[in-house]
Amino acid sequence: MKTNECAPARLRFAVVSTCPEPWGGSEELWAQAATFLVEQGHSVSAFKTVVDARNPRIQQLKSLSCPVRDLRTPAHLPRRIITLLHFIFMALHLTIRRPDLVVISQGDNYDALHFGKLCDKLKLPYILISQKASQYFWPSDLSRKFRREVFEGALRCFFVSEHNRNLTEDQIGVRLTNAEVVRNPFLVPYHEPLQWPTGEMECLRLACVARLYLMDKGQDMLLRVLAKEKWRNRSVHVSFFGQGINRDGLSDLAARLGVSNVKFAGQTNDVTGIWKTHHALILPSRAEGLPLSLVEAMLCGRPAIVTKVGGNEEILDDGVTGFLASPIEDSIDGALEQAWARRHELQQMGAMAAARVREMVPPDPAGAFAEILTAVAQRTREGRITDEALIN
Repeated sequence: MKTNECAPARLRFAVVSTCPEPWGGSEELWAQAATFLVEQGHSVSAFKTVVDARNPRIQQLKSLSCPVRDLRTPAHLPRRIITLLHFIFMALHLTIRRPDLVVISQGDNYDALHFGKLCDKLKLPYILISQKASQYFWPSDLSRKFRREVFEGALRCFFVSEHNRNLTEDQIGVRLTNAEVVRNPFLVPYHEPLQWPTGEMECLRLACVARLYLMDKGQDMLLRVLAKEKWRNRSVHVSFFGQGINRDGLSDLAARLGVSNVKFAGQTNDVTGIWKTHHALILPSRAEGLPLSLVEAMLCGRPAIVTKVGGNEEILDDGVTGFLASPIEDSIDGALEQAWARRHELQQMGAMAAARVREMVPPDPAGAFAEILTAVAQRTREGRITDEALIN
């Protein structure tokens, strides 16, 4: 039987994700791209730090014959032993499989670089995704050379904002000519914004949609702002959506401060449902990449009150599509004050936010990213075949 010489080659991909949570918004890019690749006939295997077999995305990948293996090891082991076990496990898999491209997805900008070094040792091509960078963490002088080498050794380095790219370059001391910005996929409709919540704005309803992790998301600062007498006496309500390691701490803090105009609504998969009943996003972050909740709020036609961290300033225009604050309580209070003073303009600001974000974010970020990965992997395979031919 004659084969179709024009059929695209079946490429082999391996994905490593080091997000420390069972699932997070930073996982959607690699997971949706992997789904796209498998549906295009390519082979994908994945490794993740914490695997919850009940997660719909994990189940979808497994149903497509994309195994998602758990990198989790017993918590009582020393960190160096855990890292060594990961190295051995991954080295065996990568040596046997010899993927055309290894996709390394990091929760921040440094937590999976040891896997990049492993790929380098095994002479396997790899790309890096960095979902966050923080000015509060700079690598030590002893580790900068290692980090720089791994970034420079990657075929491509993807960041979710220009801020994070520039900050990482400052931290490791090099201009990354192999770097570019990529957008994360979102969980709301793209074709048009939602209708504005019905009823008069007798109460300003704000949603804080973020992992309950104070070091990055800063919800404690927001609670202290809301504890001020003026906010106690105004018709403002904040719903906290999300889960995380500081859930009880935040609830206790709200009680200690006497803040009663808040609700901890827990995790929800119905992001669109949030914006059917809330007027604006409020996100008092200390560190970010480009928060998915900001993109989703703007797509739904909602303005935002956010801090000047990560890529927030790159897509939000202060006073036009939302309000920007420094990541300190007084500044957050000031931005919230502006939103309150202009609360009857928020619907118009939300409409402008919806138009603005569609200029910055494509309709299918994961599909576009999968096409990039396919092109990079195809070139690496062709290069390897050429090298083998020259050797032989």
